[in-house]
Amino acid sequence: MTTSSPLTRADDADSDRLRALLERAAKGRDSQAWSDLWTELYHNGSLDVANPLVLHTLTDMAEGDHADTAASALFLAGALLVQADQRYETRDLRDRHAPEVARLLAAAHRWRQVTADRNDYCHLLEAVLNLEGDIHWAQDLIWGVVNEEYELECPDPDGCASLWVITGERGFFSAAEDNALSDDVETYPLHPADPRALEGVGRRLYDLALADGHEDVARALTYAFGEATCPEYEQRLSVVGQVMASSG
Repeated sequence: MTTSSPLTRADDADSDRLRALLERAAKGRDSQAWSDLWTELYHNGSLDVANPLVLHTLTDMAEGDHADTAASALFLAGALLVQADQRYETRDLRDRHAPEVARLLAAAHRWRQVTADRNDYCHLLEAVLNLEGDIHWAQDLIWGVVNEEYELECPDPDGCASLWVITGERGFFSAAEDNALSDDVETYPLHPADPRALEGVGRRLYDLALADGHEDVARALTYAFGEATCPEYEQRLSVVGQVMASSG
């Protein structure tokens, strides 16, 4: 008579929980299932991202017809791949699942072309960058576009402890404090990049946003790839440069 070890039983239980969460998420309109997947796969690692169920199922969701489910799957899959690249300093997970990654990327491009909601579109751009795996600061870059602000550190030791860069309904300026908390904060206008001078990922994202009919996103990106002024030493600095620096 043979019995399974406690470790085997624990692995089976984890696989069963993972399968159940993925099945619930695939049915749509189950925000708790997605929250649990983010917590257990991404934030605390209590479920194994290397389990073949993860990327296989997320890929099937991304290729489905339900926009919200597909977007959620793409966002999570991209984040998990980048985290694995950074955590293990290898592209092993990405390479082992190259067919799924290619399918996910194709789905991300398909959905971004038909997504009207501004923030959903931004997250799909982030998913595209994460699935491609070329940069590791897409999350922080897109977070600022979605939230219309960046909280950065000034590169000069005598500069601001925190530099707020605001891009959106409140205006386009930098300040040493969050002006949402005070009405008398001194502000400095931002200097957007000339779209004709954009290169690399900045030019690519700008062109995609314009081609997809998201002119407001394209405009926000010119400020993200432009320059801000530190109120303490009144020198210009690259916004995206500090985004990259803060992302490590």
